[in-house]
Amino acid sequence: MGRSGRATINDVAERAGVSKTAVSKVLNGTGSISPATRARVLQAARDLRWQPSAHAVALRRARSQTVALVLNGHDGPPSVSVTTAELITGIETTLSSRGYGLLLHLVDESRDGEADIYRQLVDAGRVDGAILTDSVVGDHRPALLRELGLPAVLVGTPEAGDPVPHVRTDPRPAIDQAVEHLASLGHRRLGFIGGPRDRVQAMLRREAFEASVRAHGLELSAVVSTAYSGEASARATREVLRGPTPPTALLYGNDTMAIAGIKAARDLGLRTPQDLSVIGAEGLPVGAWIDPPLTTVQRQVVLRGQVAAQLMLRELGIEVPELDWSGDEELLVRGSTAPPPPGS
Repeated sequence: MGRSGRATINDVAERAGVSKTAVSKVLNGTGSISPATRARVLQAARDLRWQPSAHAVALRRARSQTVALVLNGHDGPPSVSVTTAELITGIETTLSSRGYGLLLHLVDESRDGEADIYRQLVDAGRVDGAILTDSVVGDHRPALLRELGLPAVLVGTPEAGDPVPHVRTDPRPAIDQAVEHLASLGHRRLGFIGGPRDRVQAMLRREAFEASVRAHGLELSAVVSTAYSGEASARATREVLRGPTPPTALLYGNDTMAIAGIKAARDLGLRTPQDLSVIGAEGLPVGAWIDPPLTTVQRQVVLRGQVAAQLMLRELGIEVPELDWSGDEELLVRGSTAPPPPGS
């Protein structure tokens, strides 16, 4: 009970066995709530003789028609990559079709600093929901936004089965296609240069690659986790290719890393694909125009953003048609892969 002795929304949530966010959704008629859960919440409110204040109801129903997207640089100055720009395109075009806008924050903050940004947005009533990207190990954001009562959608896979609504992504089929493609060309020593170890999606891609290499009976020459940047990728590529048993093919965490890897290999006197096959991961348009054209994993980033925005609108109680989204990625074969050099 609150200090006045009256029941609070937390008491209702506890009695009904649901979250505070679920209680808010029932009372406001928003989001996806099952009939059974709705009935439990309403019965708990009646049992406790609780009802929200008229002022609180008015505040909650005063929609800002805006959704937040906070991009945290973590390790350096924040920026919008080509991939992120494509994601924003998908999100914004879908939100704007329903009269919603996107509030973009580029920040370089600690965990606590980022949490403060969300609290400020909620306290000021500036946003109706938030779209999250870059799920990390120990991600505090989904639980924080549930605590704040702010609807959230994650682009990617949540850690440890967190119940946050999310755009499901399964990297395994495309990675298996990539390894099968390289094996069919005759490669036996493969390497992987991917994203940071604390990123859930990077971890899943790395695990999928290792499992596929083992399943195909191939040699895992090198596995490196580094920043999603050209500079970090070039450094890692040079180290891997200078090793005692360098791979004849490398799979990268994104297309930028792969393009930087091709340049680093060329600086060491290795040609792509004659001496080293390279596969990226994103399917950026620029990949078709480099020399050689980049073989890559097509991730359909714009569509991914559209699906995220649709999920967000549904969380806000707005009915929207469902897009066809399997969550699977697929291999796009171009000119950066070929048989390994003789005798390798």
